[in-house]
Amino acid sequence: MDVPHDTQKRVRQLGQVPLFRGLTAAVLARISDQAHTRPIGAGEFFFNEGEPADAFFVLMSGRVKLTQLTPEGHQVVLRLLSAGDAFGGAGAFGDETYPVGAEAVEPAAALVWTSGTMRQLLETEPGVALNAVQFVAGRLHDLQRLHRQLMTERVERRVARALLRLGQQAGRRVDDGVEIDFPVSRQDIAEMTGTTLYTVSRLLSSWEERGLVRSGRQRITLTKPHALVALAEDLPER
Repeated sequence: MDVPHDTQKRVRQLGQVPLFRGLTAAVLARISDQAHTRPIGAGEFFFNEGEPADAFFVLMSGRVKLTQLTPEGHQVVLRLLSAGDAFGGAGAFGDETYPVGAEAVEPAAALVWTSGTMRQLLETEPGVALNAVQFVAGRLHDLQRLHRQLMTERVERRVARALLRLGQQAGRRVDDGVEIDFPVSRQDIAEMTGTTLYTVSRLLSSWEERGLVRSGRQRITLTKPHALVALAEDLPER
């Protein structure tokens, strides 16, 4: 029996998702059949922080930012997701609520499974369970690295690393460098790097004077990424 073209496309896309990597086409097709597609517009949320964790998502198009709110009500951008990234796994791993919010920064669409379906897959598909362990271990490693940076690195290095990470995740080539292609404020960067708005503003103003970055209206362009790499890695400037 011929497999519909849309199903074939979804199976190919799912095969590139780390959580489903290495699974057979038949298993991927069965997993795909258990999902539905959810499109949303820019500025809309797949879910909010604190809501019941009842679904698991794989982003198929667009970009999504994972955020948390500080006690003061500031939104902290924790991670930027692009097509192929999985998110919202809290329910599948036993949490009752989402610890983060997931907001589209541009029109996006995701495949959605119930948390119960994902728990069943973890129990019945050893490949999915093994990939999930590696996925969680990778996230833990990221958190440990971030904690180490916050505790031991100079703020200049932390801010340079954050800008480079955002440029890698959401950068697009423009005439004068790499533009971070979604709204990011100086307060966002301060929250991401564990420092103050004053410090970030002072650094970015200094870097603008040196021609390393250009910023305005919540848009930042990395005009000399190689110089930011030198700052991030604490290398001597040429």
